[in-house]
Amino acid sequence: MRLRIRGVVSAAWWRALAAVGLPQERWRALPKLRRRAVVAAVWLAIGLILVALFGVWRTSALVIAVVVYLLALPWYRRLTIRGKPIGPWVPTAAILVIAITYPYYIGDLPQLPIFGPFPQLSTMVVMMIFTMMALGLNFVVGYAGLLDLGYVAFYAMGAYMAGWFASNQFAKQNVDFGAVGLYKGATGFHFSIWLVLLMAGVATAVVGVLIGLPTLRLRGDYLAIVTLGFGEILPQIARNGDNLFGTGFNLTNGTGGITPIDGPGFGNWAGQHLHLPANYLTATNLDRVFFWTSLVLVLITVFCSARLRDSRLGRAWIAIREDEVAAAAMGVPLMRTKTWAYATGAFFGGVAGAYYASYKSGAFPDDFFFQISVFILCMVILGGMGNIWGVIFGACFLAYLDREGLANVGAWINGHFGTHLDVPLYEFGIFGAILVIVMLFRPEGLIPSSRVAEEFHEGVHDEPLYDVVTE
Repeated sequence: MRLRIRGVVSAAWWRALAAVGLPQERWRALPKLRRRAVVAAVWLAIGLILVALFGVWRTSALVIAVVVYLLALPWYRRLTIRGKPIGPWVPTAAILVIAITYPYYIGDLPQLPIFGPFPQLSTMVVMMIFTMMALGLNFVVGYAGLLDLGYVAFYAMGAYMAGWFASNQFAKQNVDFGAVGLYKGATGFHFSIWLVLLMAGVATAVVGVLIGLPTLRLRGDYLAIVTLGFGEILPQIARNGDNLFGTGFNLTNGTGGITPIDGPGFGNWAGQHLHLPANYLTATNLDRVFFWTSLVLVLITVFCSARLRDSRLGRAWIAIREDEVAAAAMGVPLMRTKTWAYATGAFFGGVAGAYYASYKSGAFPDDFFFQISVFILCMVILGGMGNIWGVIFGACFLAYLDREGLANVGAWINGHFGTHLDVPLYEFGIFGAILVIVMLFRPEGLIPSSRVAEEFHEGVHDEPLYDVVTE
């Protein structure tokens, strides 16, 4: 396939040069500096064409031109003229440029066919939060190969950690430690949200260890059933925690949830001297600062995920996923290694839950139900287990469909066919159909890691069966 692409691109390149009076022999005879100048002119022309197509000197056109250049440059050098391929950081840098500058050019973007406008910033914040949770679950499912159906429990616990330590839930207490935007006479625990995020991650990791030690001795379906039960316990406690065990102690405020929860911020001094948002909830560009912060949290999660994957612990996880018996025979401590995977995934799930509660300014039990666990698992499976970029794609795609995409598709269908379908009403059926199609035709996911793809495609192939005749 790669040779075919190389031939097509090379042929197109030489024909284009011949059309402007530079046949192959003359091109090769040109000095190296002139050849580079011609190549630069070609890319400049491509950029100007993009600018003309998307609007003269609009921010979106400039960003798209830069991104196309960064994405196309390594392919050009690999498939045409001889040259050393550019490092893998170039596409990553292009994607990062797209993400960071998204709030500036979202208003200039055209509408997508069928799907309508690009995601709003509020949707992008939720997409980043689900991406963080999907990357956390990828430690357990993608790296260690353990099926976890109760991941929503860590998400819920992180959210309620924010409710306990950044609200007036425990009104008899009066503790203020770095919180921003408090009114005079506020009661309860009010820690800085940045500290609460860390506390939520550590607390959920500890709970993950306590739950994992007795349950990770199980395998396969038994482990899935136990994690499913754990995933149902914590949300039930959240719904009925206003009178915990009949003691009268109000832990979660029951179905009403805990609200309001303090928002993030850097305080008045940082706002005046460093021009950082003093309080996110009162900022004029609220969604923008929440989006950038969630993007930073995702980048931290990606960095930790990549470093752990390539570490000794990460290699032990992959060994367990590929063959648990062989890993144990080679000296890999199964229980300790599995517990580390469970705790690491729980940590990032807790951080995501705490940040979501701060963004929504509340922790409500209706946000934490079993389907969320399956939803996050679908993100990992759809994108590609074990591959960071695959998980990011799966999380962003499904979260977008859940928040805006299906509603936009429904509006397009109703507008063109005169129907009255409520497409979001069938969202879980649609997600299930997507998952079934992926498992049938590409079980390793859309963007799998090379090792996972090999695991899915190796093994015994279908062979004709013959009757065994004994004489």
